[in-house]
Amino acid sequence: MDIDAASQSLSPNSASHHPHLRLPATCDPPSEHNPPRQASWIVFGATGHMGRSLVRAVLSHGDKCTAVGWTQENTVEQLERWQDRNCLGLLCDVRVRETVDVVIKKSIERWGGIDIIANCTGYGVIASCEDQDDYDLRNQFSTNFLGTLHIIQLSLPYFRAQNHGRYLIFSSTSGALGVPGLGPYCATKYAVEGLIESMLYEVDIFNIKATLVEPGHVRLDEPDDQFNPLNNLGLTPASSGGTGPPKPRRYGHFFVKPTPSAPYATLSNPSGHAKRMVQWLNDRQPVSSVKSAELIWQLGHCSYPPLRLLLGSYAVESIRDRLRSIIEEIEDWKHLSFPVAPDEVSAEEEKKGKEEEHDESLDNE
Repeated sequence: MDIDAASQSLSPNSASHHPHLRLPATCDPPSEHNPPRQASWIVFGATGHMGRSLVRAVLSHGDKCTAVGWTQENTVEQLERWQDRNCLGLLCDVRVRETVDVVIKKSIERWGGIDIIANCTGYGVIASCEDQDDYDLRNQFSTNFLGTLHIIQLSLPYFRAQNHGRYLIFSSTSGALGVPGLGPYCATKYAVEGLIESMLYEVDIFNIKATLVEPGHVRLDEPDDQFNPLNNLGLTPASSGGTGPPKPRRYGHFFVKPTPSAPYATLSNPSGHAKRMVQWLNDRQPVSSVKSAELIWQLGHCSYPPLRLLLGSYAVESIRDRLRSIIEEIEDWKHLSFPVAPDEVSAEEEKKGKEEEHDESLDNE
């Protein structure tokens, strides 16, 4: 199934039973012949585009989940509407280490342990690098990088003690290529990718695994506007009076600075690329959050997870093109770093001589 395809919205139950929405057999995903055991999740950023759908997928499969909202966007009352037998709603600010610690401890107290942690938090400012002030820079790094580090440092002792654990860290295509208008945001995602790659070498001995999830542009395509993960299970919220957090803002976790400085204020300036992109996409982002969430749930339960999972053709094509350009540039300049063998020099001179002879014969004709 093409997760980019524009189609009618799928419910989590429909997505979970779709025959073509499956991870490759090589990673040993859950299936009829490999039924998953019930797992306990913490989903940080559970009220964003991707986090909401992931919580819903987790609950639809019968797993337990702590859905963590952001203190700056959600209220205690909103998160309490998610409370049920298999769902615990909490608030957190990943920039503040103590709040992350409280979430982890309350989750372990509620579920008896934690198997999978998904970090869907993220914050980006759309503006030129020069126009982003100290607050913008520090807030993005505190949220995206330090927030991820807080989650890892505080949860690793529990994962080590139980000799297993799984991290699903949401990076971005911006963690693999530079995007004009999102320079500091890209820098934070590059930092997260380096952190996870380094950490995996250190924790592999403890049976702890991690995957960097790199989605393209994700749309919110849940079939019901007023999202309630418990309705999908035929359950009733323990606390009445609403259906959970409101739908995310149209531009998700990006803040668009309204007034660029004069050098970057022209309509076609490259620094405005990210702003033009989100405005043009509007609600037409190509990647389905519901289909992606189903694949990510499978990823949490598969035996051999990849280091990276790219979601959507935009992510695949853009990152592949960048890697190609890097390889080509390395080949163009490698002669400065490696001595050329004499036989290679002779072969190259012979080839060049034949080409010159061929050109001369064409001229004579």
